[in-house]
Formats: sequence, structure tokens, C-alpha cells
Amino acid sequence: MVPYLTSVMARTAISFALVASVGATADNARAAEVGPPGPMECVLPHGDLTITELPSGSNALGCEAVGRVVTHDGAGVTVPEPGTAVSVHATQADGSGHGFTLQVAADGAITYQLESDAVDTETTGSDQPDNIGNPALEGADLTHEGDSVGADAPDMPAPGESEVADADIAAAPGACSDQTYKTQDLKEYGTYNWYVGDGGMPGGLSRSQASTAFRDAVGNIVGSYNNCGLSDTVSAKAEFKGYTNYEADVDSSGNCRSRDGLSTWDAGNLGATDIAVACIWSHVYEGKKNDLREADVRYNTSDYDFTDYPTSSCYRKHDVRSIGTHEAGHVFGLDDLYGNDDNLTMYGTPSYCKTKARSLGLGDVRGLRSIY
Repeated sequence: MVPYLTSVMARTAISFALVASVGATADNARAAEVGPPGPMECVLPHGDLTITELPSGSNALGCEAVGRVVTHDGAGVTVPEPGTAVSVHATQADGSGHGFTLQVAADGAITYQLESDAVDTETTGSDQPDNIGNPALEGADLTHEGDSVGADAPDMPAPGESEVADADIAAAPGACSDQTYKTQDLKEYGTYNWYVGDGGMPGGLSRSQASTAFRDAVGNIVGSYNNCGLSDTVSAKAEFKGYTNYEADVDSSGNCRSRDGLSTWDAGNLGATDIAVACIWSHVYEGKKNDLREADVRYNTSDYDFTDYPTSSCYRKHDVRSIGTHEAGHVFGLDDLYGNDDNLTMYGTPSYCKTKARSLGLGDVRGLRSIY
């Protein structure tokens, strides 16, 4: 009698165990159905991508998109590592704005900031240490063109000719009454440390001459230089660190490559309509402007001529310092302007043989003050 009862009890226990096991499996399946999804998996086409092929909300990790080029409206960037944003600004001869920002959050989520998008105005924050402390000098950063390849002709003003600065200053009243400005989701919370690369320089300048012109351009922004009588209350800082064999991280199509850790100004080949390109990388901040990491600037000396001393006989040459001041404005968080704002430094269509963009207008200064 006891063995029979023992057998019945054993079979009953097994039945309960099977039922419990089936119930637990069902619960696990239901939990799997409602649990948080993992990184989005996707298959991307070969070659350069568009923002519709890698839209906002995509995951750079799940899509294996880090290191891929994404283009929009004639400009392109390389998808950076998580926690980083990259912006491209192409100053173009056709007068249209070409630029956008691709941001990768810490979890890999991608968002875009296009020309028409508003940006966060909160600027409270601190400078973050860069995670590229000692970048390796890789093949893409080495000089691959001779100094004479792609460089425009040396600028040789006629003896006795004076610079056209006085004529440009006469346009200052318009610049001093235009309050317009537009800012990016970007701020230099510390000091912008930058270098001059090798190779041919704009206007046929030597590296030493180019460094002087570039320093003047950057100084126009950090010192809010203007002819409007506006005092300098801008706290932005920059320091020229010398010369490097690194090149600006911009390819011959004007796309921003992966960054190498050094902010480099140089000249070379770009897309045929690009007069100059600025590529800017920043640390992603939530709720405040992103923190500048690196900013590279390249002049297009393959397709355009430049001068550091425009005179009355100047013809179809862009002023080195005016272009540089505009690009430095991008480095420190200002965005392009169009329409009736042609007297301001951040106006997106540069004039030939004019120096007026060297001097900031009211709107340019107000934009910097809103950030710094």
C-alpha cells in the first residue's frame, strides 16, 4: 500500500513540476515580448550614405555605421564614435548654405541638426578632457601632395598699391545696425589649441605668413574685433601651438573624415564648389551646448585664388583673413547667415577682393556674446 501511494505522489509532483515549467516558459516568452529592445539592427547600402538611408533614430552601433560617410545637400561627415557630434560647414561659391551636424549619443542613437533647426541656448558647462591624448600619425594624416600641388599663385600686388580696407570700412554702418545672428549647438568651454599644417598655403603664402593671417582671423573672433565701437566681453580663448605634419581631416570631396585629435588649418583640394570647409567635432552635452573637441579648416587652393592683400587691381581672389574669420566664427559656435545680412562676417556668400568680413558686425558680436 505504501509503495503505491509513493508512486502516485511522485507522479503528481512531476505533473506539478511540468505545469510550473510550462508556466515559467510562457512568462519568459511574454517578458521577452515586452522587454526593452536592444540596439537596432539594420543593413546599410554600400558607399556613402544619405540622411534618409541612415535617418534620425538609427543606432550607429547596431547599424555598424561608425566610420561611414553620410552626405546631405552637398556636404558630408564621417559618423563619429558614440558621445560625439560632427559638423561640416562648406563656404561655397554658389551662395547656398551647405552644412549639417550629425550627433551620436552615448547609446549610439543618431540625430541630425540641419540648417533650419533651432539649437539649445543653455551654455552652462565645463571643458571636458579629450579622449585622443596622443594621436598616432596615420597614413591619412601624412602629406601626400607636394607643396606646389594645388597651391594658388603667389599674391603679388603692384608696387604702391594700397589695400582696400578703407573702402570696406565705409560699409560698416550697415554691419553695425544689423543685429542678426544664428548659433550652433557648440561652445569652446576651454581654449582652442590649433596648428598650421604643411603643404601649399592660400595666396601662395609661406607657412609663417599663413600662420600670421590665420592667427589674425582667429583673433578677430575671440577678441570680437569690430568697427562698431563694441567692447570685447567675449570670453572665448584660442592659442596657436605651432606647425604640424598633420593635415586637416577633410577629404578631396569636402567631407569630414574621422578626426585625428589635432585642430589643423591648411589648404589643398576640396570639392569644386567649396571655397573653404570647416569640420568640427564636439562632446555631446544634454541640455547645454556641446563642448568643442577639434576643429579643422581647409582652403580650396585647387579651384580658387586667394590674397592676403587685396588692392584695387585685385580680380576674383578671396581675402585669406576674411575667409578665415568666417571659418573661425564656425569654430566658436556661429552659424551662416543669408538674405539681407551681407555686411556681417557670418554671411554665407563671400565677396571677391573684399576685407569687410575681417571686422565683425553687430549681429556677429551679439551671437558670440550669447554663447560666451
